[in-house]
Amino acid sequence: MICPAETPEGAACGLVKNLALMAFVSVGSTLSNMTSILEDFGVERLSEMTQPMVGAGKHVKIFVNGNWWGTHNNADDLIRSIMDLRRHYQIPKEVSIVRDIPNKEIRFHTDAGRVQRPLFIVDRKEGGLVLRKKHIEQMKSKHGMNFDDSLKNGLIEFLDVEEEETSMIAMYVSDLKESIEARAKAGLLPV
Repeated sequence: MICPAETPEGAACGLVKNLALMAFVSVGSTLSNMTSILEDFGVERLSEMTQPMVGAGKHVKIFVNGNWWGTHNNADDLIRSIMDLRRHYQIPKEVSIVRDIPNKEIRFHTDAGRVQRPLFIVDRKEGGLVLRKKHIEQMKSKHGMNFDDSLKNGLIEFLDVEEEETSMIAMYVSDLKESIEARAKAGLLPV
């Protein structure tokens, strides 16, 4: 997120840090939109519960901008659904989704001031990039796909520091290839 290559101070390198070229600082989105989406996906509001269900079975705590907002009984489904909404530009790109498995928590952040960076999305079934050669050709054409289109088509998403800590991020495409080969040997890839 901070660019180490471009330092204006010369020999005093490291005193001033510059934001990387593709980094984005969140401007914040309305909390009411996020909470209504959570209600639509079956999150039980903490204020309406007689006794919190956390600890009983699969229930997880749901936090929105640091406040305990409710509980949900299917964390995998909730995470997948909200990520799909973000990846298809149906909720703001700056919404952060953090799953803390040991503490049985899911944290959503919609506040302003979080530094985010774009990352390519990896297909969760195949293990390869969602970005294909046809997309690259569209980007190369004069009136083809631009960066915003790649966000809307679910090829790229913005992650903040906290979400990155709980995400699997490959540094190189070769790392993805090794992962695909290992999953294929283990019989984990779909037929």
